[in-house]
Amino acid sequence: MAIDPDSLSILLHPSKILRERARNVPDVDEQVRAVASRMIELMQEHEGIGLAAPQVGVAWRLFVTRHADDRDRPGGLVYINPTIEVLDGTRAEDQEGCLSLPGVDVLIRRPISVRLRATSLDGEEVVEECDEHFARVWQHEVDHLDGVLIIDRMNTMERLRNRKAIRDLERA
Repeated sequence: MAIDPDSLSILLHPSKILRERARNVPDVDEQVRAVASRMIELMQEHEGIGLAAPQVGVAWRLFVTRHADDRDRPGGLVYINPTIEVLDGTRAEDQEGCLSLPGVDVLIRRPISVRLRATSLDGEEVVEECDEHFARVWQHEVDHLDGVLIIDRMNTMERLRNRKAIRDLERA
């Protein structure tokens, strides 16, 4: 099925696709490149730091991020069929937001150091390691590919603090 990249926009909770496990991208072709390019545009327009394909209605295991070393640099990075390996099980807590859950901020504990394996837009294997902030970004985006949202990682206090924003999204 052909996808029109120009028609893509960021979907909000409770869109059903956000809860589905995305499927692997079989081939890196022009359509994949066009969707990734549009996702980078949307991420930048909405001042995000990462965006997963299900967030734009495409059930692919693909996400994009800003450049870890220079977030203001134009363009972005594309990771296709990513997997994450925890390098340091020490967990740190930090606030996370989500373009699909505007107005919701959640304090989440995640491992501080991970290795990411993925395919690039050139079809080459990418292996990168990252600590702290971008390790968190990668884990957040891979959660999206598995149908997991930040609201699934809330504790009771976070749920209470964010209940109005979540209820407003669910009623929209």
